[in-house]
Amino acid sequence: MTGRTAPRLRRVRLIPGRTRSGAQPKVVALGGGMGLSASLAALRRITGDLTAVVTVADDGGSSGRLREELGVLPPGDLRKALAALCGDDDWGQTWARVIQHRFQSQGDLHEHAVGNLLIVALWEQLGDHVQALDLVGRLLGAHGRVLPMSAVPLELQALVRGHDPDHPDEVGTVRGQATVALTPGEVQSVHLVPNDPPAVPEALAAVLDADWVVLGPGSWFSSVIPHLLVPELLDALIETKARKVLSLNLAPQPGETDGFSPQRHLEVLARHAPKLALDVVLADEAAVPDRESLAEAAKRLGATVELAPVASPDGSPTHDRELLAAAYDRIFRMHGRIGPWR
Repeated sequence: MTGRTAPRLRRVRLIPGRTRSGAQPKVVALGGGMGLSASLAALRRITGDLTAVVTVADDGGSSGRLREELGVLPPGDLRKALAALCGDDDWGQTWARVIQHRFQSQGDLHEHAVGNLLIVALWEQLGDHVQALDLVGRLLGAHGRVLPMSAVPLELQALVRGHDPDHPDEVGTVRGQATVALTPGEVQSVHLVPNDPPAVPEALAAVLDADWVVLGPGSWFSSVIPHLLVPELLDALIETKARKVLSLNLAPQPGETDGFSPQRHLEVLARHAPKLALDVVLADEAAVPDRESLAEAAKRLGATVELAPVASPDGSPTHDRELLAAAYDRIFRMHGRIGPWR
């Protein structure tokens, strides 16, 4: 199941339903937006037993409009996850393009994504978030399952120092995921409203039954950390026997994590979830100027650091799905297996 080789790491290709070992590692990936999509596009190449648990705090664009007008969960990050799980055949790629398609008009449909409308329509028809997403996944032929982290729409709030440039030392509250993602100033911490949202039972079950849990990459404060702010989900992440890998971003995100070093990302995560231990921290080898400091920060979380070339070779600040797949595959094999995959 190997093809062309990349520097240090093998390219991998998933044969549906099997890995090279003939078994299925149960993998759960947590996140939102393009970071989660990158992980899912990689992970579906090395396992057919894959579940995405997706944040539901988005309040911008098409998702924000649907959320405000209909009182539904924001569907956009769920849609992106489903698109990332579409296969590489004509059926999968056609449906991936269809659900990502946005209408351009002078009317109310402008910038609405087809997939958002499809998901919301099925929620209204079936009255069940999970059942509707499973149905969309079957229609798309998705290589995995997509679940919301909570069944209620959430608001993300952040404490930000220097949000007002006229008062650089003052700490104020910024509300809404779309605003937090682009905020000036330095984000100190984030929290959810409501602060004790119910987790989706299927998401908890997936985490507890997993062999591996993957967190990140993605917008640190608005896509990665929110999962740790759902008490039931955090408890499951602490309790699970699955091994946990944290995938770091390729670079700081303008606004949200300006000036953050890789190790500072770990320190922020630890402040929000001090009882959470990790097993592996994955970083692009070219994105870590101070390897010793990163190793020390990872050790405080119980983790070791794995460096690998995972950035797109064209120089764009995005993960290459085949290189990322090879890195995950190597980590899963080097760091052992848990449960029935052993």
